[in-house]
Amino acid sequence: MQESYIQDLFAERIGGKQYGKDAAIYKFEKIKRAKRAAKEANPDTELFDLGVGEPDAMADAGIVETLYAEARKPENRGYADNGDAVLKQAAANYMRKVCGVPIDPETQMIHSIGSKAALSILPAALINPGDVVLMTVPGYPVFGTHAKYYGGVVHNLPLREENNFLPDLKSIPADVLAKAKVLVINYPNNPTGASATQEFFVEVVAFAKQNNIVVIHDFAYAALVFDGMPMSFLATPGAMDVGIELHSTSKNFNMTGWRCGFVAGNELLVKAYGDVKDNSDSGQFLAIQHASAYAFDHPGITSGIAQKYSRRMDLLVDVLRKSGFKVTKPKGSFFLYVAAPKSARSDDGKVVEFATAEAFSQWMITENLISTVPWDDAGAYVRFSVTFAAQHTEDEGRVVAEIGKRMGRHTFQW
Repeated sequence: MQESYIQDLFAERIGGKQYGKDAAIYKFEKIKRAKRAAKEANPDTELFDLGVGEPDAMADAGIVETLYAEARKPENRGYADNGDAVLKQAAANYMRKVCGVPIDPETQMIHSIGSKAALSILPAALINPGDVVLMTVPGYPVFGTHAKYYGGVVHNLPLREENNFLPDLKSIPADVLAKAKVLVINYPNNPTGASATQEFFVEVVAFAKQNNIVVIHDFAYAALVFDGMPMSFLATPGAMDVGIELHSTSKNFNMTGWRCGFVAGNELLVKAYGDVKDNSDSGQFLAIQHASAYAFDHPGITSGIAQKYSRRMDLLVDVLRKSGFKVTKPKGSFFLYVAAPKSARSDDGKVVEFATAEAFSQWMITENLISTVPWDDAGAYVRFSVTFAAQHTEDEGRVVAEIGKRMGRHTFQW
C-alpha cells in the first residue's frame, strides 16, 4: 500500500516520520502473547495470572448502589468541570481521619479522573523545555512521558534493594540538580511494594526546599497497608509548602475502571492543576464523583481489602521461600518484588539459564503457566501480584498451593 502523506505529519514526540514503523515488541505485549500461546498449548491446565496490576473483585455494594441512585438524578447529568462539594468534603474528611492531614476542600483539593490523568496534566503546569524531572525506576512513567512531550528531561533514580527501594537523593549530579524542577515518588510503591519511612519523607521535604523542587507523591495504594495507618507525604512537616499528593479510588476501593480520585496539597499547585485541567477535560460524571465520596466516607472498605491481600501475601511468601526465593512480605500494596533467579534445573535434569528477568518471566509462563511481570531497570526482578483470580479463602489456598507445586518441580539458582 502506498504510504500516505499523513506519515510525514506526526509529531517528533511520538516518533515523527517513523511513527508506527518500530518493530519492537513491548514487555506487556510479549506477556500477552506468551499467555495466549501457553493456554493454546495447554488447554486443560489453569493459567495463574500473578502479573495483574488491578483488583480482582467488584466495588463494594454500597458504592454501586450510590452510583445507581446518583445517576438517576437530573441535576447530575451535566458537565462536572472541577467538581462539586460532595467529593471535596468527603475527601477532606478522609484526609483528616485516615491520613491525619487537615485539608481545605475549597483551596487545597480538586478531583481527578484517576491518578493517570492527573500525572498527564501536571507537566503542562510545571515543565518548560530543558527542565529536569526526577523519576524513580522501575516505576510508573506517565509524568515523565508527558514531561518529555513538553521538552523536559527525565533523570532516573534507581530503586535498589540495598536502599530499601528508596531513591538516593544524594546521588543526583550537581548539574542535573541545578535544572531539576520536579521529584515524583510513589509509596507504597509499584512495582516493588516498598513503603516509605517518616525519615525519608522528612529528607524529601528538606531536599525540595533546599533545591526549589516540587514534590508529587502518587499515593495510589494509600490505605492498602497491612499494619498501622497510611503514611501520607502531606502529614510530614513542611510538605504542604513543597508538594501535592494524588489519591485514587482505583486500587483502594476496587474501582479501577471508574476513574476518580483527587489531587491535594499546596494551594498554588492545586490551582495550577485545576487551570490546566479546565482546558483538558470537563470533569468526571458527578454520579461517579458522588459514589467515590461514599467510598472515602467508608474507609473500612479498604481495610477489608487490605486484609485479603495480607492473607494472600502470607501464602505466596511461604511458597516462594520454599522454592529458594529471598522474599520479605511488604508492608502494603498488592505487589511482591523479588530477584529473578539466574537458572532453573527441572526434575528431568534440564537446566535453563536466564540472562534477564524478562527471560525468566517468559519461561514461567511457557513452562509453568504462571504469569508475572519482569523488571530489568535496576537489577533483574519480577513482580508477583496477589490480585490473582480466586473465588474465596479456600480457593486462594488452592491457587497458591498449585503455584507451589509447579515451582517445586524446579531448583532455582541465583
